Amino acid sequence: MNPLLQPFATPHETFPFDEIRNEHYLPALREAIAAGKAEIDALVENPGQPTFENTIAALDRAGMLVERVSTVMFNLNSAETNAELQKIVKEASPLLSEYGNDIRLNAKLFQRIKAVYENRHALDLDAEARTLLDKTYKSFARNGANLNEGDKARLREIDVKLSDLSLTFGENVLNETNVFVLEVTDGKDLAGLPDFVREAARLTAKEKGKDGWVFTLQAPSYIPFMTYAENRELRKKMALAYNSRAFQGNEHDNRDIVRQIVGLRHARARLLGYATHADFVLEER
Repeated sequence: MNPLLQPFATPHETFPFDEIRNEHYLPALREAIAAGKAEIDALVENPGQPTFENTIAALDRAGMLVERVSTVMFNLNSAETNAELQKIVKEASPLLSEYGNDIRLNAKLFQRIKAVYENRHALDLDAEARTLLDKTYKSFARNGANLNEGDKARLREIDVKLSDLSLTFGENVLNETNVFVLEVTDGKDLAGLPDFVREAARLTAKEKGKDGWVFTLQAPSYIPFMTYAENRELRKKMALAYNSRAFQGNEHDNRDIVRQIVGLRHARARLLGYATHADFVLEER
C-alpha cells in the first residue's frame, strides 16, 4: 500500500514521513497525474455552459493529489536528500513539467476559462472568487495558452530544459553546501557564540570524527555563526564559502548552467511576447 495515495491518518493530516519510502514517489506521482488528467478531461467535456463553479473552482480543485505527492517529494529533496532521491526527482520533474503544460496549453480548457473571464463583470463574485478568476486567466495567458501549436511545442521543450537545469543547479549548490566544513580547535575563536551554538558545533565535530568544533554551511550552523561570532576572519571565510558555492570551477560548477538558464528564460519570454524575462516577471510584481 502506497502511503502517498492514502488519506493521512495523522494529526491535522500532516505528512507521515516515517511511512514514506523512496520507492513510493514515482508510482504515486504517475497515478496522481493520471487522476489529475482525468479531472481536467471531465471539466473540459462538461456539456454545460462554462461557469465559475464548473470551470474555475473545478480547476482549482483538480490535481490535489499531484500537489500532495510532489510537495512531499520536493520538501524532502530540499531538507534531507540523498543520491537515490535526487535521481527520482530528476525523473519526476519532466513528468510534472509535461503535466503542467498539458493543462496550461489545453485549448478547450482555456476557451472555458476565457468565457468565464470575459463575462466576469456580470457575475456576482466575492473578492476571493474574483481574485481566483483573474489569476487563473492570467496564468494561462502568460504561459502560452494563446500561442499557435508550433510555438506551444517550443514552449514545452524550453520548460522541460529549464526544469532539468534548475534541478541540476540546486543539486550542485547542495553538494557544495554539504562538502564545506570550518574546523575550529582554539576555544578563543568561539568568542561571541552562545552555548547552544558551541554545543551543536561540538556534536557536529564528533559526528565527523574530528576534534574541537565544526561549523558548516547548513542554515542551523551558518546563520548563528555569522550572527554571533566575533572572529571577523572566520566570518569572512564562511561568507565567501557560502556565496561561492557551485562557482569553484569543479564538477559542481554552475556557471554554464546559469548561462543556459538565462538564455532559455529570454527565449521563453520572447516567445510569449515580452522583450525580456524581466518584463515577464515584473508584469506581476
